[in-house]
Amino acid sequence: MEEVIRRYRLRLEPAVAIEDVQRIALSEELWRQGVPAREKEQSRPVKKSSPGPCRKGRIPMTKHKVATREEWLAARGELLAREKELTRRGDQLAAERRALPWVPIEKEYSFGTDQGPKTLRELFDGRSQLIVYHFMFGPTYTAGCPVCSSAADTFNGAVPHLNARDVTFTCISRAPLDKLQAYKRRMGWSFPWASSHASDYNFDLEISRPEETTRELLAGGVPAVAARLAQECGTEPAAYLSEAPVMSAYALEDGAVHLTYSTTARGLEFMMGYYGLLDRAPFGRDEGDPPQLWVRRHDEYQNANATSQ
Repeated sequence: MEEVIRRYRLRLEPAVAIEDVQRIALSEELWRQGVPAREKEQSRPVKKSSPGPCRKGRIPMTKHKVATREEWLAARGELLAREKELTRRGDQLAAERRALPWVPIEKEYSFGTDQGPKTLRELFDGRSQLIVYHFMFGPTYTAGCPVCSSAADTFNGAVPHLNARDVTFTCISRAPLDKLQAYKRRMGWSFPWASSHASDYNFDLEISRPEETTRELLAGGVPAVAARLAQECGTEPAAYLSEAPVMSAYALEDGAVHLTYSTTARGLEFMMGYYGLLDRAPFGRDEGDPPQLWVRRHDEYQNANATSQ
């Protein structure tokens, strides 16, 4: 944990207390693994959440401001101006991402695929750009991460549109290929998914870490949410948290592969299409305070909701 704290303290003001650094470090480290922070802030009132993952029949808001349509249009116009500003800033950030320097990937890596072994260059499948989602599915998992799975539900439909723009998409995980194939069949997915099981790829690019290192980070205790997610993946917390959800972009130029962009934690929310919709729903994400871990695999909601009744 010391290295994590040191890394995050460098990004903070010198006056920040060490306990705050520890809190931020752990919070961001869990976000890196796809686990929302679950801090209990005693100074803030706790918003009670409904017991189940589904939100049917909740009590409607009674204290929200009610206005005439004219008043609503005026307020909506003010918000629209800020939304447009955010959109323009997003366009600027997209250009800045594309302007990042490229890092050559000189080491040869081998991946297991449905078509047989492939190198990283061969994963481009004849195109010049490659987007990889590093799906949390470690060698000892019996099922993929539920949060990664919720994002993956949108991948099938995106693939042909990406291909039309000279972009290949694939997921990569460290689990053996047969596990990935079985899970794809269960979830009804058809997007490409490669296994890096016998490769150093994940470790070299710091997407995964050795379990021994993770155990040291967890020496002070395992967060309850991490224990629960590990259980849902059929593994132990150290094995679960040794993987990370990461999106990476690569370019193929003159036969050489280059890393061009990478993001993790909340930088992956754009891949979780339902969050954009929830952010525009009347109750928003409505995850409670502390946040409720409500995300399930799409074939588990009915049973989860029945259990919570």
